[in-house]
Amino acid sequence: MSLSVRIIPCLDVADGRVVKGVNFLNLTDQGDPVELARYYYEQGADEITFLDVKATVENRSNMFDVVARTADAVFIPLTVGGGVRSVEDVAQLLAHGADKVGVNSAAIKNPALLDEISTRYGAQVVVLSLDITRSQTTPSGFVVTTHGGRELTDIDALVWAQEAINRGAGELLVNSIDADGTKTGFDLELISAIREISSVPVIASGGAGSAQDFPPAFKVGADAALAASIFHTKAVTIGEVKTVLAQEGFEVR
Repeated sequence: MSLSVRIIPCLDVADGRVVKGVNFLNLTDQGDPVELARYYYEQGADEITFLDVKATVENRSNMFDVVARTADAVFIPLTVGGGVRSVEDVAQLLAHGADKVGVNSAAIKNPALLDEISTRYGAQVVVLSLDITRSQTTPSGFVVTTHGGRELTDIDALVWAQEAINRGAGELLVNSIDADGTKTGFDLELISAIREISSVPVIASGGAGSAQDFPPAFKVGADAALAASIFHTKAVTIGEVKTVLAQEGFEVR
């Protein structure tokens, strides 16, 4: 686990623009991804995450261009996810400047994809993106979803996270569908449950509404925290988050 906690702005990208919604719906334009990434880099972001929220064939070349231009503009780790279906997709993203690649729906459909990516490129490249919601249908009370949170599965989120780690996932991006965009704070119960079974770093995502929402996520076991709308609207700056974390005794970069 890293000694310093990490703050990661997330840029949901569609058709070459940054968008944001609530519970993954009603997307609105938030600006140019390369400009925003540079702005966050200058503010002290530890990493940048891009999620291609449409991930259509028509959108793919557009996304490669965004990744390449961003990699030229910022000098911190860049994770890209959305629509990654094969080792070849990973190769393309890495060739265009991504440092890590997020995989979700395709890994649920074909878990061996995680083995293939980690064997070829190393576990440090593989970020398992978990879009999780509450459900009474599983022992843990949590299930994973696919297609940007729109389709439920019957897969227990904790069981799947453990299998993914065993197959070579080097990091878990834990996004709460229930909290996404609500600004009511991170889902601490979910983060804690994932932390208990995870031997790899855990990134908390979904629900940040203020700088004060970040310390609780780290206290229950997150190694990094990801947010989007509060940074895009400048309601909270990365510097403000890091100041609050430092005051709470966390080591920040």
